[in-house]
Amino acid sequence: MAKDKKKSTDKKAVKAAKAAKQEKKAGKKDKKVASKDKDIDSDAESVDLDAVLAQYAKEQEQYHAITEVPCEPPSARTSSTLIGNPANDNELFFYGGEYFNGATAHFFNDLFVYNLKKDTWNKVTSPNSPLPRSGHAWCRAANTKEVYLFGGEFSSPKQGTFYHYNDFWKLDPGSREWTRIEVKGKASSPPARSGHRMVGFKQYIIVFGGFQDTSATTKYLNDLWIYDCVNFVWHTPKLQSARAIPDARSSFTLLSHDQGAVLYGGYSRVKAATGGNKQQQGKGKKGAGGGGGAVRMVLKPKVHEDTWFLRITPPSSDQPSTTLPTISWERRKRPANPPNPPRAGATMAFHKGRGIMFGGVHDTEESEEGLESEFFNQLFVWNIERNRFMPLNLRRPKANANKKAAQQANVSRRGRAKADEEELLANLKALEMKASGVTTTSPGSDDEDAKTKEEEEEEETKIEKARIYEFPHPRFNAALTVHGDTLYIFGGTFEKGDREFTFDELWSINLNHLDGVVEIFKRELEDWQGSDDEADSEEDDDEEEYSDEEDGEEESPTSPVSTAPARLGTSVEEDIGTTEEISALTDTLPHPRPFESRADFYTRTSEAWQNITIEELGKSAQGVQKTPKEIKKLAFERAEEKWWDCREEIRALEDEQEAAGIGEVVSLADKEGGASGGGVGRRR
Repeated sequence: MAKDKKKSTDKKAVKAAKAAKQEKKAGKKDKKVASKDKDIDSDAESVDLDAVLAQYAKEQEQYHAITEVPCEPPSARTSSTLIGNPANDNELFFYGGEYFNGATAHFFNDLFVYNLKKDTWNKVTSPNSPLPRSGHAWCRAANTKEVYLFGGEFSSPKQGTFYHYNDFWKLDPGSREWTRIEVKGKASSPPARSGHRMVGFKQYIIVFGGFQDTSATTKYLNDLWIYDCVNFVWHTPKLQSARAIPDARSSFTLLSHDQGAVLYGGYSRVKAATGGNKQQQGKGKKGAGGGGGAVRMVLKPKVHEDTWFLRITPPSSDQPSTTLPTISWERRKRPANPPNPPRAGATMAFHKGRGIMFGGVHDTEESEEGLESEFFNQLFVWNIERNRFMPLNLRRPKANANKKAAQQANVSRRGRAKADEEELLANLKALEMKASGVTTTSPGSDDEDAKTKEEEEEEETKIEKARIYEFPHPRFNAALTVHGDTLYIFGGTFEKGDREFTFDELWSINLNHLDGVVEIFKRELEDWQGSDDEADSEEDDDEEEYSDEEDGEEESPTSPVSTAPARLGTSVEEDIGTTEEISALTDTLPHPRPFESRADFYTRTSEAWQNITIEELGKSAQGVQKTPKEIKKLAFERAEEKWWDCREEIRALEDEQEAAGIGEVVSLADKEGGASGGGVGRRR
């Protein structure tokens, strides 16, 4: 994918080097496969993948029980998966991936568990675990706590031959036990693939797209499969023949929606004419006059920018449980303010009705010998309902914030000193009473004191993580997940010349505050065994260009996305198919103010949200009765949803006000006696 600048006079050697490079990258799910020509140095004929996988399975059987032991963080890899534990808010699951060192490729099937609170890693071994793979997909089930995994790929060490999986697995997040889900009877299941996506909706698991490598070419898929977690069966829904469906693709985004799922973007290779003149290309003729040369059909990379809504209507309660849901594809218009230029290998995670997108690569084909590639490390938020992208920018700490933190630190030190003094006096009193024969210690108090002391020591020894105020290095195929309100980014790949850099690092970003990027761990790698002549020749220039981009990151020409609020005065459309640029601040619902936290927003508007909830319940056909506690809970959920829906536009207003020197805006109506209008307090 990187630009090829070799000027060899031997044309055969140049072509052989090109073929070798293409063959090496053929199996990577998001990389642009130029051809599938066989390289004479490939191990395609010498490696039996079935025997290799059988050996992995035999080694797996040596584990007689599920074990979980402390370990170091996962090694460098790409095309892996990361997800939050559905049953534990303090854990992340990490599985699979691949690593290429320039000579050989290695695939992984280890399951890691990261404890967010303790900052520790555990490795899980099991007698029944999926075989090594990358490019697989997994998701949480919407109605249960399990995690489901399907597909992926495996290759020989030199990536001369590939194997695609069609196995389906379930992971119990509590016991860490893997269970392979077998197809019963003559029931069908999705064919093997990688680069696909999965998402959970109610009792269903949705699988779409991906690709398959054959001995001759790469086939991209656009078939849709639904797994019923209640009836334990796969089925392919019957779609209306007159309705359009998404083109075949891989590496796209598939996010959940309360009425089904939404799809955005992706990558594929499509047939295109090359050679000859434009008139010949349009007619598809070979050498038909004009002296333009022969026209030939080649596979050209295509980055998709379209958006689709998958509407799923479950069967009604009075229908049999085996009744299939009604499913249809609905094409949406192009999103507003999409990342520019379009990019492949960008990954997206779901958060509060939004997609959080990171990274990617944009390729420009310069000649038959190579591509010019631009890699990105920008962060975007995609509002699913309004089909609109907005950039997310980090916020550096302010001077007054540092001063406030220092004051809080002084207060906490004084508090600890006071607590130590009180503890000393209590110990002296206990000793005096013990000397007089009076016992004051209650059963279990020693344990409580020990526990308190242990917690204090743990707090004192807790290492503060490094925090930076720029996004991690540009890359594609990074693993992303959002757990709570925090985004986690692991691994991924960056290319320079013929060299691939696979990152061995995990970062976190608080999506609420955007107060920097926390480095959970980061390790450098120096085991590249491939050619890096081009990388050496361009290293200084690229580093200088990258530093210039960082200095002007806020005004990057590659991301002309407005941070201003959308047009005011437009009405909010309920139809998921609309793509008009609609503001979240123009409806009649309560919305947050600049610099207002979620808690403050709900405190100010709780009564309004409760009234809205009561009104909606009254309009419902079922006439559902709710207790005051349930109404308050629903009202809080609606308020939180609205707060996140407005978050980017409110943040843009905050930035504008800060630039103008305006601090927190407080409504006079909220102050005592402020509703009278005018008054002495406004004479300034």
